Amino acid sequence: MRSPLRTTTRSLFALGVSLVAPCAGPESAPTPLTGARDVVFTDDSPLSSNTELARRLLTPLTAARIPQLLAQSGNHLSEQPVNLAEEKFVLYVPAQAPARGYALLVFVPPWQQSRLPEGWHGVLDRYGIIFVSAARSGNDASPLGRRMPLALLAAHNIMQRYAVDSERVYIGGFSGGSRVALRLALGYPDVFRGALLNAGSDPIGNADRPLPQRELFIKFQESTRLVYVTGDEDPASLTMDVKSMHSMWDWCVFDIDTEVTPRAVHERATPVVLAKALRALLNPVAPDPGKLAACRSSVEAKLNAQLEQVQSLLAAGKRDDAQKLLQEVDARFGGLAAPRSLELARQAAIATP
Repeated sequence: MRSPLRTTTRSLFALGVSLVAPCAGPESAPTPLTGARDVVFTDDSPLSSNTELARRLLTPLTAARIPQLLAQSGNHLSEQPVNLAEEKFVLYVPAQAPARGYALLVFVPPWQQSRLPEGWHGVLDRYGIIFVSAARSGNDASPLGRRMPLALLAAHNIMQRYAVDSERVYIGGFSGGSRVALRLALGYPDVFRGALLNAGSDPIGNADRPLPQRELFIKFQESTRLVYVTGDEDPASLTMDVKSMHSMWDWCVFDIDTEVTPRAVHERATPVVLAKALRALLNPVAPDPGKLAACRSSVEAKLNAQLEQVQSLLAAGKRDDAQKLLQEVDARFGGLAAPRSLELARQAAIATP
């Protein structure tokens, strides 16, 4: 945690909490096509509030420190990290609505402009998918202060205005935007039923990408579809995809599909590849109950063993060792370790309310 705030806090990102590893610089924007640009939305959502972002996207011990840091610095959090009236979005709505309602793809770009990627409109028409993406939400923007709340607000406002099938709401992105999309899918599985990860991914279960609260993570395991789309000549992204997928399997997340694009470098999906990815996204596969239960049991045993070790260190008067181990547990297991991790933190005199 960085030094206390000096000025009034607009967003949690100002606290210096890194949610994703640094991304590469802004990508070149695709050629804009038809679709409504400079769309302004009006409805805030409690899901994009600073309080809810902290609850879902930070580790329990990190989130617990925020009130204390704010009190020490004499600052406060605003309700929302962005002023929605000042934000603009690109929106594409297929002319023909499916009988069961539109699907929705909220797209996090690496570029600053709001654009509908070239050729995507025909694929969106075919599958009846609304596309929405925020401006000023590229790799240079704050993930927690802008990119994540803007994506959540986009989803909320579209679902308020159009007949959207809530079981087919997806988050996606390209490059650095894909990594942000994965964090949102993990923290908001009750909003997004899947993620389209185009040339960008990360492992989960660490301080930058912590597991959410237990009930949310159970939903992520059971109902989230992840589709990785990467070019076969993009070795860095392919390596990260492998690490990310292995991490998912370790954490009992099994509904995964991969689309490796022949002769493609670090580039956004072509319309043909997008169509394949969307077909995969629209057809989730329920995890095997026995495999899921066995995996969860293994994770729970490891978590309980480490929490018991923290308790034993405290009982032996080894407070410094207990604090160090508890921080490691908090980073690795995140919300799965709460509320017991918070109680142990109080016992270890870690700075929490």
